[in-house]
Amino acid sequence: MPQVVLLFLALTLSTETQVSVVTYHNNLARTGENLNETFLTKANVNPSQFGKLLSLPVDGQVYAQPLYLPSVPIAGTLHNVVFVATEHDSVYAFDADSSSGTSPSPLWHVSLLGAGERTAGVADVLNCPAISPEVGITGTPVIDPSTNTLYAVALTVWNAEIIQRLHALDVTSGAERPGSPVVITASVPGSSGSLSPGLTVEFNPGFYKNRAGLLLLNGVVYTGWASHCDLLSYHGWLLAYDAKDLHQISVFNTTPNANQGSFWMGGAAPAADADGSIYAISGNGPFDAVPNGLDFGDSILKLSSPGLKVLDYFTPFNQMDMDQADIDLGSSTAVLLPAAAGSRTHPHLLVSAGKEGRIYLIDRDQLGHFNASGDTQIVQSFSGAVQSVFGAPAYFNNTIYFAAAFDRFKAFSISDAHIGPSPSSQSSQTFAYGGAVPVVTANGSSNGIVWVVEASFGGTLRAYDASNLANELYDSQISGSRDALGSPPQFCVPIVANGRVYVGTKSALVVFGLLNQPSPESLVNAASLQPGAVAPGSLITIFGTNLADRTVAAPGGSPPRTLAGVTLSINGIAAPLLFVSPDQINAQVPYETEEGTATARLEAPRMPPVTIQFATAAVAPAVFSTSQGLSAVINGDDSQNTSDHPASVGSTVALYLTGQGAVAPPISTGQPGPDSPAKTIYPVTATVGRRAAVITFAGLRPGVVGIFEIDLTIPATPSGSQPLVVTVNGVPSTTAHVFVSTAPGQTNRQR
Repeated sequence: MPQVVLLFLALTLSTETQVSVVTYHNNLARTGENLNETFLTKANVNPSQFGKLLSLPVDGQVYAQPLYLPSVPIAGTLHNVVFVATEHDSVYAFDADSSSGTSPSPLWHVSLLGAGERTAGVADVLNCPAISPEVGITGTPVIDPSTNTLYAVALTVWNAEIIQRLHALDVTSGAERPGSPVVITASVPGSSGSLSPGLTVEFNPGFYKNRAGLLLLNGVVYTGWASHCDLLSYHGWLLAYDAKDLHQISVFNTTPNANQGSFWMGGAAPAADADGSIYAISGNGPFDAVPNGLDFGDSILKLSSPGLKVLDYFTPFNQMDMDQADIDLGSSTAVLLPAAAGSRTHPHLLVSAGKEGRIYLIDRDQLGHFNASGDTQIVQSFSGAVQSVFGAPAYFNNTIYFAAAFDRFKAFSISDAHIGPSPSSQSSQTFAYGGAVPVVTANGSSNGIVWVVEASFGGTLRAYDASNLANELYDSQISGSRDALGSPPQFCVPIVANGRVYVGTKSALVVFGLLNQPSPESLVNAASLQPGAVAPGSLITIFGTNLADRTVAAPGGSPPRTLAGVTLSINGIAAPLLFVSPDQINAQVPYETEEGTATARLEAPRMPPVTIQFATAAVAPAVFSTSQGLSAVINGDDSQNTSDHPASVGSTVALYLTGQGAVAPPISTGQPGPDSPAKTIYPVTATVGRRAAVITFAGLRPGVVGIFEIDLTIPATPSGSQPLVVTVNGVPSTTAHVFVSTAPGQTNRQR
């Protein structure tokens, strides 16, 4: 058999540590840390090696932080998935490893609008323009990986009535779980004013939005509620729901005998410790807990779970001034620090700062209550170091990072339960209103990088050296249109997983990563090189860029599953690799691949995995061509069929294809055709010059992988180039051409 050039694709599932981002700011402590990032380093996060890979359009603004869950089974294939919720009341699931060379559709997309419902406009939410033009899903959802369930709160409008619902979605499909959704209702004893007379305070869905991120703790989902632009008589609500059936378990109201006290926290979620205590911070509002009141404006609250009883609290000495000046404490959440930051006396600490810019370091075992003469009862309190803080600071390696509004990005060292009052490092840039919410990536304690998204000035993704914020590693605006982020919302939180940074904007999920990572552009049948379905057992080709760092062909025999450090999986099954190069990969589709849509995942050394989806069918025959563009037809004397060496009428020729599908007896993926040939299980016919040809053999070519041989007798046709078509199970191949001569002279092929 002559040498036939075969082309192929390969993609594989990453074997790196599986990172999940299933809640706001990475974990329940809200530290913002991902300490398992092995791809992004201080050496490669720079404008020449790092930038925007692709932009995935969505149908509304993305105020909620994206979420990331690895190895999600969707339609029979494992995917690393990034989830996006929009103000248009939609939830999307995207393949997190989608390539810049493709235009991937969502794995699934669902709308949480009920029949006849719409999203809320500014006029529907008390004419509050804080989020416009529509309000839908605002608070960051939360995922329970143990049940593959995503929880989200959606605001909708039906007949001018605002409806708030808690949804539980199957992450594999977007389908509602049994009992989902439930309508949000709540009430507590109290007498809060003219709009809630009597002895009961009712939750009015039209007064609120779920601004805070959701908390999932020990099988209970907690939702926090804030006002629309501080309008009308509102409160801070925290509502608890059983994650299994969504029945309401408990309700907490910050100001049952007054009003205000929202839980908004700049979009952050309440924190929780290992003992099951919840930490939430209320906004502007009255405080009368001293001596015996129930109203907790501008307070850090420690609540029981799931009962939501006040276990402890801290309220600043100047709470009344904060309330009157609208410099509420509740513009950010509490970050729970690890024991390494504490001391023997104060091992369990939290840190926070609000609009006033005062930094609070508090012992979680004794929050300190209220001291009108000053905050001397807590571990540390100091002002003037930062400006207004929104969302959350971040923590890494005994350092706390504040990206405050109208201030430089600042790092403060902490040790032995003491924060250095002056920054240990700071950026040269000053951030505009809203500041930013930092997150940190590192490989353990090394290669620490702090990431922020600045919403002002057209939107900017920035990366800083975590050990020295004066060293800015990356700025998305430096590269101009190449890395244009688009316009993100205020208090935008990026997430980082497996070498990629995901940022929600007002119209898209924008993905950043290493620019020289593998970028498959097309997956095709290795014989036809045309798009379309491919069959199990057939050979495929992927074309693209940076697919491998060198060119290597597999040795004869059974092809390896790793070649030049490149690996490939198709629907999670390792694919044999025949050839890899920077712009091309040739591989075999595993026989185990089912019909439908398949996902190939490619991993190259020191690069994040990338994926590409393609269609599969039981059969998809295509005829190979030689490097001269001739059909892979071999005459009876083993010469290549050409115009100078035509096949005689009545002689037997061999034709080489791929895509015949299953064979009998069955063979393993990657196994060369056996000496006792494995034949196709499907009916095979052929025509030459539109005349039926007698087939004497149809099966795998012995000694090679994925090549289907057909031996056929040339029927009586005129001399010259004649079209040759093979049909397998009713599916025609690409049209080949065979040169025919009516003169006798060739012998028949022998098997």
